[in-house]
Amino acid sequence: MTTTAEVKAQVERIWQQTCHSELGGRLAAQLREHALRGVKQALEAALREEVAAYRAAQPLPGMRLSGSYTRQVLTTHGLIPDLRQPKLRCGNRERSWQILTRYHLAMQAVVDQALYFYTIGLSLRDLQEHLYIAFGHVLSREAVNRVTRAAQAPMEAWHQEPIRDSPPVLIVDGVWVQVLVPTGETWTDKSGHTRQQVRGAERVVLTVMGLWPNGRRQIVGYQAAPAEDTASWSQLFAALTERGLAPERVQLVVSDGGTGLPPAIATCFPNAQQQRCVVHKVRGLERAFVYKELERSGPEGSQLTAEEARRQRRQQVSDAAHAIFEAPTRAEALALWRSFQSEWRSREPEAVRRLGLDFDTCLNFYAFDRSIHALIRSTNLLERFFREFRTKADEIGAFPNETSCLTVFHLIVVRDHAKHDRGPAAKT
Repeated sequence: MTTTAEVKAQVERIWQQTCHSELGGRLAAQLREHALRGVKQALEAALREEVAAYRAAQPLPGMRLSGSYTRQVLTTHGLIPDLRQPKLRCGNRERSWQILTRYHLAMQAVVDQALYFYTIGLSLRDLQEHLYIAFGHVLSREAVNRVTRAAQAPMEAWHQEPIRDSPPVLIVDGVWVQVLVPTGETWTDKSGHTRQQVRGAERVVLTVMGLWPNGRRQIVGYQAAPAEDTASWSQLFAALTERGLAPERVQLVVSDGGTGLPPAIATCFPNAQQQRCVVHKVRGLERAFVYKELERSGPEGSQLTAEEARRQRRQQVSDAAHAIFEAPTRAEALALWRSFQSEWRSREPEAVRRLGLDFDTCLNFYAFDRSIHALIRSTNLLERFFREFRTKADEIGAFPNETSCLTVFHLIVVRDHAKHDRGPAAKT
C-alpha cells in the first residue's frame, strides 16, 4: 500500500509539472505561513478558555491546570505541527472536548470538507491528493476511512427519527452491491497476525422513497438484505411502521416486477395497490421480439440493413407502448392499448402478450392527480438516486462490511435531500 510520504511526493511532482505557478506558489506559501501563525495563536487562546470554563463549571478537588502538551492539528489553513494543548491534573479523559476532539489530527471543518468531497465522488486516493493541495498535508488512508466512519452515528440516529407525515405513495426498489463477509476461516499475515478470511457476497440495499400529493419526495427508509424477498421487504416496512408510518395512509406502492413484494404489500399496507413500473414493463419487451414482417425501409424511404430494421421495430413498439402510459386519462390509455394490440399482435405476438400480463397494475397511478402521474408510474426517481450511489460503489468495489455500505449510502441520501431541498435528514 502506498505510504503518505509517497503520496505527498507524487502529488508534489504532479502539481509542479502541471498546474503550479512558481511565483504563485511562493506567494501562497508565505500567505499560508502568516495565516497559520494567527490561527495557532487564536486556537491556543480558545483552548485555554475552554479548559478554564470547564474548571469553573466543575469545581472539584484536583481540577487544576497541569501545563500543556504538543499536538499536530490540520486546520483549513494548513498543518500546525506544535499546537500547545492545555491539560488538567486529572479528568482529561472524562471532560468534554469541544474545539478539538481528543487524539484526532484534523479539525472538524477539515473532516467536513473531506466527507463532502468523498460523497460527491472522489476516491480515497483522490481525496488524499485534494487534501494535500488544499491544506498542505496528506492524511493516511486509515485517517480518511475514519472520516466516513464518522457518519455512522448520524446514520443510526436517522433510522430512529419518527415519521410524522405519512406519504400516500411509496416508491420501492433495491440496488445490489458487493460486501465482504467472513468465511469462518483465518490466515496469518507477514507480521504473524491472524486475520479473518473474507469473500465477496451479493447484498441488496432495499430502499423506500415517500411521495406526497404536492410532488415532494424523500427517502424514508433503507436496509441491507440478502435478497428482495417477502421477508426482507416486510422487515423494512415494519421498521417504517415502528417509526410512525401509518399503514392505512399508504395508497400506492410503485415497484418493478419482483415477486417477493406483493405479499409484503398485502400484509403491511392493506389499503395500498401496487403500481408496476411502466419503464421496467416496456423495457422487458426487448426479450420478446420475433421480427415478423420486418419493414426494410426507413422513415424517408431509405433502405435499411437487417440490424437497422430490427432496431427500428424495437423503437416503434417501445414508443407505442410508452404512449399508452403517457395518456392523460385511464380511458384514453385503454383505447391506446386496444390500438396497440390491433397493430402489433400479428407481428410481435409475444411482446403484446407480455405487455398484457398484469396490465391493470400498470394503470393504478391514474387514481391520483394528473400533476404527479409522471412521478409515480415508474421507479425512475429511485433509479436516478441509485445511479449516483452506484458511481461510488463501483469506485469502492467491495465494501468491507454492511455497515460501511450503509454509511456511504446514507451520505448519498443526505446529499440528495440537501441538493434537491427535500427536507431534513440526519446531518453528518
